[in-house]
Amino acid sequence: MTRNSILNPRHRELGSSLDGATWNEMPIPWRYRRDPHDEVVAVRTAAGLYDISALNIVRVSGADAASVIDRLVPIDVHRLRPGTARLAALVDERGAISDDLMVIRDGESAFRLSHGSGTTQAQLAALCEGRRVSWEQDLDIHMLSLQGPRSAALLQPHIGTELASLPYFEHRETTLCGLPVAVSRGGYSGEQGFELACASKHAVALWDAILEVGAAHGVIPCSWDSLEVARIEAGLLFFPFDMPEGDTTPWEVNLGWAIDADKAADYVGKTALLAARGKERFFQAGVAVRHDAAVEAGAPILVDGKEAGVVTSASFSRYLMQSLALVHLKPEYKALGTKVEIRDGTGNHGGVVVRTPFYDPLRLRARVQAA
Repeated sequence: MTRNSILNPRHRELGSSLDGATWNEMPIPWRYRRDPHDEVVAVRTAAGLYDISALNIVRVSGADAASVIDRLVPIDVHRLRPGTARLAALVDERGAISDDLMVIRDGESAFRLSHGSGTTQAQLAALCEGRRVSWEQDLDIHMLSLQGPRSAALLQPHIGTELASLPYFEHRETTLCGLPVAVSRGGYSGEQGFELACASKHAVALWDAILEVGAAHGVIPCSWDSLEVARIEAGLLFFPFDMPEGDTTPWEVNLGWAIDADKAADYVGKTALLAARGKERFFQAGVAVRHDAAVEAGAPILVDGKEAGVVTSASFSRYLMQSLALVHLKPEYKALGTKVEIRDGTGNHGGVVVRTPFYDPLRLRARVQAA
């Protein structure tokens, strides 16, 4: 363990022991005193505030920064305008997923790479050799995420930019409650939300200020256990659990949108990645399980007694009153409505392949407004 969030005292005050599994070498507030399912309700009906500072943020700059990152990822980096970002399916020379990566362009020659626990930094270091580029992990930056339908309403009176005009995957430098931040529209819950990047010296004051101005809106601090439920409800994948390290290709986990198949320039793993298209051994899918609890990750899936796939992530959603599973299924079993059986340590559980996300609040609310 080499990293700590400056917000750890706040997490302890809320009841977190910070002694569970770390992520990217940082202790995580997996649970507070409040039931995580109550926190999910807050995210779905008002807003919840998360500390996501365990993300790895790497700053890349220099005359060759754009061309180096373009060589790293299968998206066309030169198409990115300053102030925008894109997710990229980072792969290795075999065309297999090696990390979950967001490319953020701050200027013509200034980028941030936000990534998980994979090989981004090792691959980047090799590509930077002999080039006019420098890079380093920003160990000071802290990231807060405010997720929920009331997030914009509570932030707008206190932020120095018009949030309604901020598109998804774009960001701006501004101030919030008098503190300098970079605000971006996005998140990991499926809800409307915003991510706020700040220096460590401002993180505690920013956390406190958001909770203070948000109290009247029903905003509460939320733990990572609730984020896990929310992201599964939204059908969002987590590296490496839903895209296992090894030989998993982006095509097999529905990440084709994180690849520019028409990209002319070369990049790491290009030949193997493009050759793997159409040769998927399995597909990412969702299963609604007939069970009163979450099934076990890694549990085998069968159809008519035949091996059909495996559970990658699972949760019981009290908000939806449904046991949910993200799964890998062989191509012949991926059709919506396919009945499956999941066998874990608690028994055999029936289920049916359904469309993900399991819960899409943005689409549902748009439908209500249109009516």
